[in-house]
Amino acid sequence: MEEVYIQVVDKVPLRDPILVEGLPGVGNVGKLAADYLKEKIGAKPLATFYAKCFPPQVYVSEEGLIRLVSNDLSYVRSPASGGRDLLILGGDYQGMSPEGQYELTERELDFCHKLGTREVYTLAGFAQGHVVEKPRVLGAATSMKLVEAMKRYGVVFSRNDPGGGLIGASGLFLGLGRLFGMEGVCLMGETSGYFVDPRSAEAILKVLTQVLGLSVDFADLEAKAKEIDRIAQRVHDAVESKPSEGPAPAAPREDLGYIG
Repeated sequence: MEEVYIQVVDKVPLRDPILVEGLPGVGNVGKLAADYLKEKIGAKPLATFYAKCFPPQVYVSEEGLIRLVSNDLSYVRSPASGGRDLLILGGDYQGMSPEGQYELTERELDFCHKLGTREVYTLAGFAQGHVVEKPRVLGAATSMKLVEAMKRYGVVFSRNDPGGGLIGASGLFLGLGRLFGMEGVCLMGETSGYFVDPRSAEAILKVLTQVLGLSVDFADLEAKAKEIDRIAQRVHDAVESKPSEGPAPAAPREDLGYIG
């Protein structure tokens, strides 16, 4: 097997497609957002990426059927005449090594570039280390023109956040994307980093759908957010009910600021 093996599911001509990337990371914010968007707009399978940098693992369905872990690229046609089509990249894992991250991202970008992609949006979570009731959407972009454009949608570009830069696929897709002539934006939803965070995923999707001119119903995502709130409250109550043994040591700031 090659380092990255690409299985093409469908061959379709696309019109100036925009790529949206959302892979697992902090709070699974990017993955939640990409998967939810894919489901709600009815995106169809286009290609599957298998890689040696993924864990040596297969998933087993309730019926007992197995599948290799993968990244999956889907597409949806724009209903508007002359509109731009959309590509959505999601999956089970990011690359598990620095070399694997670079190799996999390069192959995925190359595939999308050959389809005509020149613009990319990456979706991620930004861990704050505490519960965030109303998450802001932080941004990073490849040009000042895009920075100013995203500010009009309420995206925050902070001098101090994200400190240390973007780590993982959300950053590499922008950095390596520039080598392919692509411009792009990373949208990061604030999250505690302790739980899967549908509320943060909803925050970045509300920005993204405005930018792309899409209409999406967020009711299911809001229901998931309320369920996570109930779980978090139960955990909090359980911790509060135990005898105090002194404050837990604070996690280093650099550990909490991981982007993914």
